[in-house]
Amino acid sequence: MGVELTVSPQHQRVRDTVRRLTRFDLLPTPEIQASFAAGHTAGDPVAERFVAQTYHGEMGGKRAAELLDEALRVGVAGVPDAPESMRELFAEFETIPDWVDPELIEQGAAVWRRWGYSLGAVGNAGTMDTYTEASLAVPLSLSGGYAGASALHRYLETSRWWLEVCEPGAVLTPGSRAREVSLKVRVMHVSVRARVAEHPEWNAVEHGLPISQSEMMLTLLGGSVGPGLGLYALGFLTSPSELRAVLHFNRYLGHLVGCNVGEMFPETTADGVRLLYYFDATRKHDSGPLGPELVEGFVPSFQPAPTVRGSARSRARLHLQLQAGYTRLFMLPWNRRKYRLPSGLPGLAMLVARAPFIAAIEILRRVFPAVDRAQQSISMRSWRRWHAWHLGQREEAFDATRALRR
Repeated sequence: MGVELTVSPQHQRVRDTVRRLTRFDLLPTPEIQASFAAGHTAGDPVAERFVAQTYHGEMGGKRAAELLDEALRVGVAGVPDAPESMRELFAEFETIPDWVDPELIEQGAAVWRRWGYSLGAVGNAGTMDTYTEASLAVPLSLSGGYAGASALHRYLETSRWWLEVCEPGAVLTPGSRAREVSLKVRVMHVSVRARVAEHPEWNAVEHGLPISQSEMMLTLLGGSVGPGLGLYALGFLTSPSELRAVLHFNRYLGHLVGCNVGEMFPETTADGVRLLYYFDATRKHDSGPLGPELVEGFVPSFQPAPTVRGSARSRARLHLQLQAGYTRLFMLPWNRRKYRLPSGLPGLAMLVARAPFIAAIEILRRVFPAVDRAQQSISMRSWRRWHAWHLGQREEAFDATRALRR
């Protein structure tokens, strides 16, 4: 069972032409297509039991959040009041699957460190391209995550997670900040899923579950196959072996945040491309006014406030143009034209102009390991500086207690 997904005639014709000319099938196997459709009705039952019993139960959100913080700090065994659902969640979260290859995990994390700021920018441009779909737009609009004035702060929360999980060894180190944030993201997603699923704007027959397994899978492809191929245009020459490593890294990240990374998860870059094409081929274009609300709220959120002056204003406008430039490259043109966005041409020009320099560094790092280490270090330092500057005095909350905004 699952939602009904139909490949559009235009995508079917493109698929047939490409297969005839290259013997490459743009669509996944019927079994993967069926799993993707079924995944729209699948959630995260282990975390859902915990959230229902605590955050949404008699305990209440405030005490549940305190209990979760305590368990993350001292271990769930050291929390006498931990309910059985919390112990079950931690048991699953702390178990490292047999398929995990620590060396591949670290190689994949190193790819993210090289991409740095570009990873987030490409990921968000690609994500905005999906806001044609109500199944993705409704939960974000209702929760307020990427709507209106909160759009930039939600992006900074996501950036914090990206920054933490790609630190060397972080995701496999018990008690690390990366693992703490990952579990809080998982709990937050489950809480939002439960609230949105009960909301009258949510159409369960048409869309299944909010923040479903299939949609979480798409975000993992947005951190691996999507940028791995797309960033070639900007000089990042990620090798096939590095693409396999970043896929493996994202598979483990999916495990941490409650995604079922079993049979549907792509084993190769080609399988990832097929799954992305299948999503695009089965779009319903049913988000209505919510798509523009989300897309047109994000990039302009980088606009400096009227009170910002001098170099800070120039810096903010630079990032506004860069973000708009990334949308020029990584949103489908026919989708981007639906929205009122900054032109992005100055940012696009900057991105294209620096691409040869990035490509030169990419070539050098393969010959000189010291160049690779320096590239990762400089990229991460720059990304963290940008994040701290934009965040200011605010804090990322990963708040699972927040009510829907309407």
